[in-house]
Amino acid sequence: MIPAHPATRLAIGFDTSLRSTGIGIVEALGSRRLARYYAPVRIPAKLPLSAALARLDAEVARLLDEFQPAEAALEGVFFARNARTAMILCHARGVVVANCAKRNIPVYEYSPSEVKRAVTGVGSAEKEQVQAMVARILSLPPPIQNDAADALAIALAHLNRISGVRALQPNTL
Repeated sequence: MIPAHPATRLAIGFDTSLRSTGIGIVEALGSRRLARYYAPVRIPAKLPLSAALARLDAEVARLLDEFQPAEAALEGVFFARNARTAMILCHARGVVVANCAKRNIPVYEYSPSEVKRAVTGVGSAEKEQVQAMVARILSLPPPIQNDAADALAIALAHLNRISGVRALQPNTL
């Protein structure tokens, strides 16, 4: 486990999908935000649903145990045109929520516009704008992989909400 500063708050964000779930862990120290971890969990397309969910479950459990975040955040359920896609997404979300519940980690949901507004100040921002601001806020070299950037943005949105910050500014050291 990586030790966190005693006065920090650690949040994990999830951009759930079956084949590439983005995970981003952000540490808040006052108004400063630091990326502690960010990567997609890639699941090969050849794996059947049950094996894919088991692999996602193992990786989510490992990261929750290693980092021990205080809170988790994910994007709220959206309405998909394809019912099969929606069901598969819900399976992946269930894996995440169940893992958090087993560890008594509260889970919060944010709409896509809330996430965009929290990171860029504009709820209708384009995906590229969100990714660029995530990189600036967290002082990360762009480009950040799409799913990981989305997960970091979700974690930032949560930290903004609980701290009362409307939109974050880039770290300045």
